[in-house]
Amino acid sequence: MRTVLFLVLIIHSLIHILGFLKAFHLSEVKQLSLEISRLQGVFWIITTLLFLGAGICIFVKFDWWWMICFLAIVISQSLIFMSWGDAKYGTIINLLLLGFSIVGAATWNYHNVYCKDVETEIIQSNKLDDEILSEEDLQELPEPVRKYIIYSGALGKSKVRNFKVVFEGKIRADEHSEWMPFVSEQYNFMNSSTRLFFMNATMKNLPVAGYHAFKNGDASMDIRLLSLFRVQYQSGKEMGISETVTFFNDMCCMAPATLIDPRIKWTLINENEVKAIFTSNHIIVSALLYFNSKGELINFVSNDRFALVNGKTLKNYPWSTPLRDYKILHEHYLPGYAETIYTYPEGNFTYGIFKVLDITYNY
Repeated sequence: MRTVLFLVLIIHSLIHILGFLKAFHLSEVKQLSLEISRLQGVFWIITTLLFLGAGICIFVKFDWWWMICFLAIVISQSLIFMSWGDAKYGTIINLLLLGFSIVGAATWNYHNVYCKDVETEIIQSNKLDDEILSEEDLQELPEPVRKYIIYSGALGKSKVRNFKVVFEGKIRADEHSEWMPFVSEQYNFMNSSTRLFFMNATMKNLPVAGYHAFKNGDASMDIRLLSLFRVQYQSGKEMGISETVTFFNDMCCMAPATLIDPRIKWTLINENEVKAIFTSNHIIVSALLYFNSKGELINFVSNDRFALVNGKTLKNYPWSTPLRDYKILHEHYLPGYAETIYTYPEGNFTYGIFKVLDITYNY
């Protein structure tokens, strides 16, 4: 869709050159029979440049391309009215571009809500002092957890106040749904127990955006087609519990250094398995963490997360995130691949596949 829009903008911009050429008698333009003044010719070339600029912004992925396009459409349509007999069919293209611009404006505005939330949390998080993770910080941890933190390369580096993760992958609603490819970005803030997750996906070749916001125990999920039309929204007590599980899962999988958090109570089960109870904002969740002999976390299983059934009802089912493909990310050794699985009475259902593209600590 981006490619099609880029081509339409470029072609439409070049058509406007004809008005400039006609006005300044630089070429015989048989397509335009009506007289065009030089002042109008100046506006024809300005419109050309504006549409061309909007196309370039689309190509380089500047989110505010629609602002330029709106201005170009206004000038273009005014010129078309002045030369209606010759240029009236340009109105069709302008209407098409207007629709794209409305979607572009909605996309920018929706994403900006997320960006403002992130900016607010970063300012608060950066007020905290920077400290180094030491052996002493690990003394009270079960051996598998201690081994995992050291294996990840976190020892001797700054304690984690916040982190940003970029994913790509695919998701689906149920076994009968098509997989939707996506890219996502999320920020987690330890002190305020905040997780801000923004996703851009594709459903039937149409863009879908989703914003999951988890702040101090309150959570919401807002999914919108074209960033305009809400197709799914969820909030409430069950969402708060579920996102507390997800927040803790992020700590375990993406930021091992955070596992020294005093909100976690650990119980050693055996050399490769521990139980964790995480308490945040009066919400208590638990999980089993499984490790291999190398010290890698290979699975996280919780019975406290809710699944959205039939797109309407939240029901509690076991939830797991098997991990693999460990790799170095900014001097840390972390899993590069994860699946999200619900265990229903009829069997396991994998609804998400995540590949880690990048991670940054203390942003």
